[in-house]
Amino acid sequence: MNRSVFTHAALAASMLIALAGCSGGGADDGEADVKGTVLVSTAAPVSHTFHDTIEAWGTAAGDPHRASTVSLGHGGLVTGLLVAAGQTVKRGEALLRIAPDPVARNAFLQAQSTLNLAGGELKRTEQMAAQHLATQSQVATARKALEDAKAGLEAQRALGGGSAEETIDAPADGVVTALNVNLGDRFQAGAALLTFAPAQALVARVGAQPADGAQLKPGMAVEVQPTYGEGAVLRGRLDVVGRAIDAQTHLLPLQVSLPPEAGNELVAGSPVQAKIETDNYQAWALPRSAVLNDDKGDYVFIVDKDKAKRIDVSVKHPDGDTLGVAGPLDSKMQVIVLGNYELGDGDAVREQQQEPTK
Repeated sequence: MNRSVFTHAALAASMLIALAGCSGGGADDGEADVKGTVLVSTAAPVSHTFHDTIEAWGTAAGDPHRASTVSLGHGGLVTGLLVAAGQTVKRGEALLRIAPDPVARNAFLQAQSTLNLAGGELKRTEQMAAQHLATQSQVATARKALEDAKAGLEAQRALGGGSAEETIDAPADGVVTALNVNLGDRFQAGAALLTFAPAQALVARVGAQPADGAQLKPGMAVEVQPTYGEGAVLRGRLDVVGRAIDAQTHLLPLQVSLPPEAGNELVAGSPVQAKIETDNYQAWALPRSAVLNDDKGDYVFIVDKDKAKRIDVSVKHPDGDTLGVAGPLDSKMQVIVLGNYELGDGDAVREQQQEPTK
C-alpha cells in the first residue's frame, strides 16, 4: 500500500517537472511577442490625385444634332411597316413600303403621255421640214415642247408617281428612335414618317440631384456604363447642364456626349448610370483599415521610435478601399494599417517582418 502511494507521488512529480520545462522553453521562443508590445503592419502614404464624383441616372439616346427625320416630297399610303420603334437596323435595310398618292400617280402617267406625244410631234415636224413643208422655227418649237415634256416627267417622278410602290431604306447602321405612321396610313407631302439615329451618334440623357447642380459645369469628364449587366465603362464629356428641374423625374437634366464606340455597348433607350468627375485634388492615399475614428475625429497611427503616435487627419475621399486623407503626413512615415485597433497613443509596437520571397 505504501509502495503504491509512493509510486503515484513520484509520477505526479515527474509530470510537474516536465510541464515546467515546457513552460520555460516557450518563454525563450524568439517568435513570441514581447509582453506589452503590439505586432503591427505598416504602409507608407502615397500622394495621389483624387476626384469627387456626382452620380446620375438616365438612358442612352440618339444625338439630336445627328438624328434625322425621314420624310417624302409627296404624299402616299403606307403598305408595308417593316420595323418598330427602338429597333436596330443595318444600312440599306428596308424600313417602309409606300404606295404613291393616286393623284401623283395619275399626274406621272399624264406627263409620260405628254412626253410620248412631244417626241412623235418632233419627229413628224423634222420629216416635214426635210420636205420643205415646215419651217425651222416649227422644228425648234417642237424640240422645245419635247424638252419641256421631259422636265415635266422628271418632276412627276420626283413627286412619287413614277413607281407603283417605293421602299424607304435605312441610310446607315442605327436605330429607329420613333415611328410616326401605322400600316394603312395616308400621309401628306413632307410628313415625318420616322426618326432615325445613327449607331455611332449616341448621347446619355441623365438626371442628377438638384442640390448637385452648382458643382456641375460643361466639359467635365464622365464615366458612363449600362445600369444592368457587365458593360464596358465609356468615357464621355458633360455637354449640357439644365437649369430647370424636370417635372416628371424631379432631377436636374444633363446631356453627356459618348465616344463613337458607344454604339457597340448601347442602343438608344438603354438605361445607364453616370459618374461625373467634379473636382480634382491631391491627398494621401491610405488603405481604409489605416484610418480610425473616435469622438475627436479621424486619425491614424504611425510608428515613431517603436512607439505608436497618433496623428489627426481629415478624410477627403471616403469612397472605395483606398481613402484620400489630408493631414501632417509625408511619404517617409510608416502608417500602421493592421493592429491599430488595439493601440493607444504611445504604446510600444513591433513591425511584422515580411516573409522573404522565394
